[in-house]
Amino acid sequence: MAAGVRPLTERPAWNALRRHYEEMRSVHLRALFSGDPRRGERYTAEAAGLYLDYSKHRVTDETVRLLVALAEESDLPARIDAMFRGDKINVTEHRAVLHVALRTPRGRSIVVDGEDVVPQVHAVLDRMADFATRVRDGRWTGHTGKRIRNVVNIGIGGSDLGPVMAYEALRHYSARDMTFRFVSNVDGTDFAEATRDLDPAETLFIVSSKTFTTLETMTNARSAREWTLHAVGDERAVARHFVAVSTNAAEVGKFGIDTANMFGFWDWVGGRYSMDSAIGLSTVMAIGPEHFRAMLAGFHAMDEHFRSAPFDRNLPVLLGLLSVWYRDFFGAQTLGVMPYEQYLKRFPAYLQQLTMESNGKHVTLDGAAVDYDTGPIVWGEPGTNGQHSFYQLIHQGTTLVPCDFIAFHRTLNPLGRHHDLLLANVLAQAEALAFGKTAEEVRAEGTPEPLVPHRTFEGNRPTSMILAERLTPETLGTLVALYEHSVFTQGVIWHIDSWSRRIGSRRRRRSSTRASSPPSLAACRKCTPVSSSTNSSAPRSSATRGRVPFSPPPRRRRAASTSSISSTATTTRATSRRSRPPSARSSCATTRRATRR
Repeated sequence: MAAGVRPLTERPAWNALRRHYEEMRSVHLRALFSGDPRRGERYTAEAAGLYLDYSKHRVTDETVRLLVALAEESDLPARIDAMFRGDKINVTEHRAVLHVALRTPRGRSIVVDGEDVVPQVHAVLDRMADFATRVRDGRWTGHTGKRIRNVVNIGIGGSDLGPVMAYEALRHYSARDMTFRFVSNVDGTDFAEATRDLDPAETLFIVSSKTFTTLETMTNARSAREWTLHAVGDERAVARHFVAVSTNAAEVGKFGIDTANMFGFWDWVGGRYSMDSAIGLSTVMAIGPEHFRAMLAGFHAMDEHFRSAPFDRNLPVLLGLLSVWYRDFFGAQTLGVMPYEQYLKRFPAYLQQLTMESNGKHVTLDGAAVDYDTGPIVWGEPGTNGQHSFYQLIHQGTTLVPCDFIAFHRTLNPLGRHHDLLLANVLAQAEALAFGKTAEEVRAEGTPEPLVPHRTFEGNRPTSMILAERLTPETLGTLVALYEHSVFTQGVIWHIDSWSRRIGSRRRRRSSTRASSPPSLAACRKCTPVSSSTNSSAPRSSATRGRVPFSPPPRRRRAASTSSISSTATTTRATSRRSRPPSARSSCATTRRATRR
């Protein structure tokens, strides 16, 4: 425990929040808006191109004051300074936590163990930009002299989720004459389907593994090697069709990759915080160096806001404190993240690792068992798809699910009224979740009495509205950094180690052989106890013990590219204008902001 910082449940602000919760638990958002005509304007904050409306949260000025006091009592200001300074705040591994250095501009200085790491970061970024440019313009060719037209990233965890999310989010800016695929699962189907229609002579693999020993990654990498050599027939081809993101030069060279094409990163970069490091090599190839630099600029803008803004105006701090408020006082177990932007379809999955791997901890930094709840389960789906799936439970179910809505004023693909309908949906959902519909309002619509209970919904469901002008590389950087620092804030409040490694992967390594040979139950028994359940199910799932020789699927001729646009816009029933509280209609700055021209 840091000097002067009490255990969480003994901090004065924590106990004041407990008492305050008893006052707030039955207060409805309808009453909060009715009592404050300017609520929709006052409970907002803006920075780095993002606008946060948190007026539809079950908070008052007193709530915010107490949450900020909790942050102060938790030593959050000092912890932020320590992270940006390069102190070894990852106490279980005795490492710095310096993903912020990955986007620090040239000329700045961050010293770790006596070395300025900023020049090192930019040296790697420059090499990434040079290599990506040579692939994109055709100067880098495959072994047979053919241009590289397909890039396949092989990685798992942060070496996959970040690159996949970034590619999907920024596909609008990507090189459309190239194909990008991602392989992570040790299930062979993942690799087979990713490569089924690709020409090995035109395909470049990026193998992303810091140690170059990760089970899933190296299993897939060896299959990729066999797939390539089966078609090309020359061991020297590996050097032209494979590059590595790793720090293990010996294993990289043994694989056949030229270590001149190995891009490194540092032990102070956690996997789930690495998408803007060399792990982003596939992103640089897809969108180009200039767009990648713009994304880094977005990250840095949010970094600077986080380290300098007052906590009651600080976007990441506010989001983090709201998560603590609902998780620990209201007992909310999950957080829904709903991007109303199809390009962000993988953003919730990315945030799952970022949040749940960081704050899914049951002991404090001192090793003591916590006596309070920590990280929420994070999940989500793009709007409007989720409206026809799980929103029913959020509106009328018995579980409180706070939600973050993410939307943009302008679309990257103007098409008729589609974007107007999309914005109308996200605004209507936030309104309906907040204010609900009373039995009197349902009856006023002429609903038969037996159906009134079924069409009534309570409301009082909290949401954040995060708005930006347009989805750009810079905006993506600010969004990711927003959640990174929100996770940091939560971890500091809970006094847990948000940086330690994955228990799941360690258990996996103990219970399987290395990637060079297939795992077997016999091998499992040698290194870790096997339960009777595993003993029972293993024979059913392991029909063969010998290795099946790899045989690439027949390559299909690539279909001629076509362009078609087909989409439908759907709307959900929301509170009619006449049934909303007048104060809600008049004070919602978000509605006016999102629909402006």
